[in-house]
Amino acid sequence: MKDSQQQISQTNKPGLSRRRLLQGAAAGALGIDPALRAAVWAQGSDKPEKEEVKIGFIPLTDCASVVMASVLGIDRKYGVKIVPSKEASWAGVRDKLVNGELDFAHVLYGLIYGVHLGVGGPKKDMAVLMTLNNNGQAITLSKKLADKGAVDGASLARLMATQKGDYTFAQTFPTGTHAMWLYYWMAANGINPMKDAKVITVPPPQMVANMRVGNMDGYCVGEPWGQRAIMDGIGITAITTQDIWKDHPEKVLGTTGEFAKKYPNTARAVTAAIIEAGKWIDAGLTNKNKMAETIADKSYVNTSVDAINQRILGRYTNGLGKSWDDPNHMKFYADGAVNFPYLSDGMWFLTQHKRWGLLKDHPDYLKVATEINRIDIYKQAATATNTPVPKDVLRTSKLFDGVVWDGKDPKKYAESFKVYGA
Repeated sequence: MKDSQQQISQTNKPGLSRRRLLQGAAAGALGIDPALRAAVWAQGSDKPEKEEVKIGFIPLTDCASVVMASVLGIDRKYGVKIVPSKEASWAGVRDKLVNGELDFAHVLYGLIYGVHLGVGGPKKDMAVLMTLNNNGQAITLSKKLADKGAVDGASLARLMATQKGDYTFAQTFPTGTHAMWLYYWMAANGINPMKDAKVITVPPPQMVANMRVGNMDGYCVGEPWGQRAIMDGIGITAITTQDIWKDHPEKVLGTTGEFAKKYPNTARAVTAAIIEAGKWIDAGLTNKNKMAETIADKSYVNTSVDAINQRILGRYTNGLGKSWDDPNHMKFYADGAVNFPYLSDGMWFLTQHKRWGLLKDHPDYLKVATEINRIDIYKQAATATNTPVPKDVLRTSKLFDGVVWDGKDPKKYAESFKVYGA
């Protein structure tokens, strides 16, 4: 096993050697007979219309189910070949999805909604096929701020109120998840991100380097770039996003509405393969460690394995001497609870887009979410993977400020906040 793990971590290209190393483990965990990979879903009228697909991803831990569906060969069971494509920025992912260079992408929930409404880029009908993961992002503050006493939201607010100056915070895309987590957290602590601070956009892999040279005082991004800042001694974790909203929606499998309409069998097959890869990751410690070893490679996240595998197992440190085991760490399946594309999840991002002035008027929240979140395709993929499906397309959550979101009156919810943007 040690030799195999060493070989995985030293492989620079996601080629045959990596696939052969891991496919045996996958077959056992998933009950896949390699000789029977061309399942009934890949035959006859259900055969995928497009058998090779390119899926864009950003170097983040939560790209794992997309990568592992390919590396483990789970994709072939459903009659498709996934070609992961490493991208440099969310803006690049957006542009390549819109122009058809990518068939699908591991992508920010709010990015898909923004493009559908023509916010933050060109307007094009888009589709969310599944939620890839819950939890697992963090807000990092610089060591410089921590040394001045700013180690959480309340102390940051006090510092900014008493020591006037230019405070710069980074998110990863204007309509994306990280921007919304950052703004929500700051606002709940009495800081208006639009008026009291400067907010910049920085691609995830560049966050740590930019903080190291002093370009920002804090940032919100997905792992492993929160843990990396702590390991490098340049930042501290002020809060995890699961502590803002337990089991929050995060990345999704996105495509264009046009692709989903033209290639519905392909969309179903790819969704099923990635659901099953998420199930494999969440099946146990061994699989999570194998995943961390695989995606740490240069071809994917390009960092050390220990930057990934600690937080994926729920082992957290905050850079100030505190350590804890977090049961609400990043999850890819959780008995199917992760993956359902709840309409209320999509609508939440719309309420925040309206709150922060990204949308000038209230959209028809339910109509937009129903157009984008392809629950019909998801249910087919869930059937193929024996994944439970919830009875309701809405879910209820209480965020860390005590405010309940249930998706039933999004306009009232969007207008209920004391701190809001232009």
